[in-house]
Amino acid sequence: MNILVTGGSGFIGSNFIRHMLNKYPDYRIINLDKLTYAGNQDNLTDIENNPNYSFVRGDICNPDIINEVMQQVDHVVHFAAESHVDRSIDDGSAFVRTNVLGTYTLLESALKHDIKRFVHVSTDEVYGSINDGSFKETDMLVPSSPYSSSKAGSDLLAQSYYITHNLPVIITRCTNNFGPYQYPEKLIPLFVTNLIEGQKVPVYGTGQNIRDWIYVLDHCKAVDFVLHSGSVGEIYNIGGGAEKTNLEITEMIIEKVGSDRSMIEYVKDRPGHDLRYSLDCSKLKELGWTPEYDFDEALKETVQWYVENRWWWEKLKR
Repeated sequence: MNILVTGGSGFIGSNFIRHMLNKYPDYRIINLDKLTYAGNQDNLTDIENNPNYSFVRGDICNPDIINEVMQQVDHVVHFAAESHVDRSIDDGSAFVRTNVLGTYTLLESALKHDIKRFVHVSTDEVYGSINDGSFKETDMLVPSSPYSSSKAGSDLLAQSYYITHNLPVIITRCTNNFGPYQYPEKLIPLFVTNLIEGQKVPVYGTGQNIRDWIYVLDHCKAVDFVLHSGSVGEIYNIGGGAEKTNLEITEMIIEKVGSDRSMIEYVKDRPGHDLRYSLDCSKLKELGWTPEYDFDEALKETVQWYVENRWWWEKLKR
């Protein structure tokens, strides 16, 4: 395969590229990334000299750049997105531009260049909050934030290109990821690095919001699985099956860093904060995918990675 990975210098994209190059030594990957604040070339220093890897700096909203790289590939895995809810509440314009217009630009180019498979990577947040049970792929989208709304819009665009143009699109929706190389604005790396630096950790409200967590390599393997074995036109939920309240996650991090509960600082809840995300992943599991990593062990290894790689995150927090 010749694969275009958008947003490959970000957290999940970089882990995906590393996984693919290690597993498929004959695959060729082009990483297209704008290198916004969350795109970091340090994420892929270990494979930048791999002859099957190339990097192109560019904006997914730029059709000239997109058409140039699209001519060189036959598959697309689309990770590139603005993804931080708090930033979208402050200013949603970049989210609409990147997540909606950027996805449209990619879809148009993929159609023009007869791409064999287009995997659009989305989020569980497009479904909104659920008090009981778990969302299926056929459930209504009720996004709560400008971020999740822009992702829902991109999902619908991608789906429309399959229905209208028969573009071989597959959509994945995943729960909260964690692991190495995650930008330290997200909960787990923010809390771990704050505690390492002796700073308190800000917990929204009472910390009772519930998320399902998945180790990033499990997500990468699921996308790999869908790329090879999924059916075009389908949507697949991806989850780790590890539902935790934010307070539970906080307490686990504190224990693993060797700190104590005095470092918790409860802060005003953010507007429209969804109480609980939960996905029914039986559709993908019936195809043969299941998460491999134990949550507690993966969290322990993640904390240790941030302890051992201060060079990577300290400059990002300055």
